Amino acid sequence: MRFIRLSAGTSRFVAFCALTITGLGYAGTNPVEGIDPAVVPGDDFFTYANGAWLKATEIPADRSVYGTGSIVAELNLQRVAKLIEQAAQGSVPIDAQSRAIGDFYSSYMDEAAIEKRGIAPLEGTLRRIAAITNRKMLARAIGESLRSDVDVLNNTEVHTPNLFGVWIAADLNDPTRYVPFLVQGGLVMPDRDYYVDPSPGMAEIRKQYEAHIAALLRLARIPDADAKATRIADLEHRIAEKHWSRADTEQVAKANNPWKRADFERRAPGLDWEAFFTAAHLNQVPDFIVWQPSALQGLSALVASEELDTWKDWLRLHALEHAADTLPKAFVDEEFSFHGKVLTGAVELRPRWKRAVDATNAALGEAVGRLYAAKYFPPSEKARAEAMVRTLITAFGARIDRLEWMSPQTRVKAKAKLSTLKVSVGYPDKWRDYSGLKIVRGDAFGNAERSELFEYRRNLAKLGQPVDRSEWVMTPQTVDAVNLPVLNAMNFPAGILQPPFFDPNRPLVMDYGSAGAIIGHEISHSFDDQGALFDATGRFVRWWAPEDFSHFAAASARLADQFSQYKPFPDLAVNGKQTLSENIADLAGISVAHDAYRQSLNGTEPPPVSGFTADQLFFLSYAQSWRTKYREPALRKRVITDGHAPGQYRATTVRNVDAWYAAFDVKPGRSLYLAPVDRVRIW
Repeated sequence: MRFIRLSAGTSRFVAFCALTITGLGYAGTNPVEGIDPAVVPGDDFFTYANGAWLKATEIPADRSVYGTGSIVAELNLQRVAKLIEQAAQGSVPIDAQSRAIGDFYSSYMDEAAIEKRGIAPLEGTLRRIAAITNRKMLARAIGESLRSDVDVLNNTEVHTPNLFGVWIAADLNDPTRYVPFLVQGGLVMPDRDYYVDPSPGMAEIRKQYEAHIAALLRLARIPDADAKATRIADLEHRIAEKHWSRADTEQVAKANNPWKRADFERRAPGLDWEAFFTAAHLNQVPDFIVWQPSALQGLSALVASEELDTWKDWLRLHALEHAADTLPKAFVDEEFSFHGKVLTGAVELRPRWKRAVDATNAALGEAVGRLYAAKYFPPSEKARAEAMVRTLITAFGARIDRLEWMSPQTRVKAKAKLSTLKVSVGYPDKWRDYSGLKIVRGDAFGNAERSELFEYRRNLAKLGQPVDRSEWVMTPQTVDAVNLPVLNAMNFPAGILQPPFFDPNRPLVMDYGSAGAIIGHEISHSFDDQGALFDATGRFVRWWAPEDFSHFAAASARLADQFSQYKPFPDLAVNGKQTLSENIADLAGISVAHDAYRQSLNGTEPPPVSGFTADQLFFLSYAQSWRTKYREPALRKRVITDGHAPGQYRATTVRNVDAWYAAFDVKPGRSLYLAPVDRVRIW
């Protein structure tokens, strides 16, 4: 709900020294690069802006999605790999964190050692599962697996393979304190629709999933693999039937359900909650927020009703799924055959070094980010980005002042919220301390386990402490941005504040069309259909006057209807309600960024560049930011599971902006043309 989600891309580290961002596909300051002039802008603006690039670009074999964000993430991956390898080789100043980075990466890369150990690292877990003889022990095992691996509100992750997921965050109803949020989980496949959708395509995926389960069990030498795979797949189908849909999960008002610790036994019978919470180290916590209460109730009932042996097999599968990356190559290959080829359409497993970088980032992200920011995000770019943020906030405030439909009382509260918005650019004010994390060179499996437990304990330690509005939920090297509604804060990592989103060597207007629109997007999340539910302190309270919210809701419904008309496949359309928050933010972001740019000109008009006016450059830069190609399974997965519309439709948001019509002389009769009365105007 809050991320500009840009897919990570990769390329071989060994080519780093010879590879420039131009070589990766970035057009630099030339706005013509990638355009297809044969396409009329008013008929298909995304293809007009990107058509030549789309024709010339092949998705890399180890990728299922590729585009502008992927290209930047590819560069960052190479940069980070170089920093990590320097740490591993001791060629950077070595302190405890650099040594941990190098040891973690080297251990993950040591495939010979991993092969030699075989499945031995997982045998302790499998023995504990085998020893389960009653429901209390089952509840304890489920509690022990609980980790801080989800954050539905900020969309850092909405899927957990554990039966339940948890994140520790500021209480929606009292943002001065932390509480645990419990969410639905228990599925290996990406979403409930993969289990319950009756279409032939999904039925085939389920068939292949069952075969994948059996293959993993056989690799682990677990007997009767085929029969157990059938029972596990059936159990997960039952779990999926209890799950909320993605659209329902995003309704914060519906999901904000405070429960006392004592409520669980009474309201969700089935699971031994005392054993569960004790094993999860949450038994002394008095207050929780249950995000999908009916799902939690249904899952708890399943724990009691389904065969104990089936649950034990389910635990075995999830242990194998979770550990596969640090097990022998046969497990890695089997995981890719299903999760890569079947679910995303990727044709080649990503090289080990790329996966090692990802794993190191996941375990020691801010330690790596500290090295990254020092080398690749100079103070001049931080200052330039902070100046743009200030400009965008001023422009957004001016838009609030001009809104005819907003009542005076709502306007005052909106301006107060804008004035207290905490914006962090580049990297955190204070860096995370990893001194309590034990990394052992040569123990890839153990390092991964200990890093997850370290992160879980770090989050548990927040309980009872003052809420820290300065904490980051992203690493500095991340190509993304986020709005944190309960903190009334935003993170803009250094990773996204670089070409082609943010480039000091091109016309400023293009920065406004890309990075500026992203900044405006995130600012607007504080005031969209979800942001309207959080006041300036982050408290969950509707601070809009009822008539204002009714107007906003009506305009938002029109935008949802517009996006629901987009069909990437004959049998699958974009879900306008599921993507609504992001679509509102895209529309607000591009509108505010355009305002900010025009205001920065102080009445002057810059000369054309490559034959394009400033406004044309602005909209081209915006559309090229969403330059993306998908393999079919990956695109289907995105439409089903993601709160963001596919890139081509995000670029098409321009059809609601008056200035786009003037810039490209779009007249009635063109495919994207909307009469002024039909253009959605929210901010």
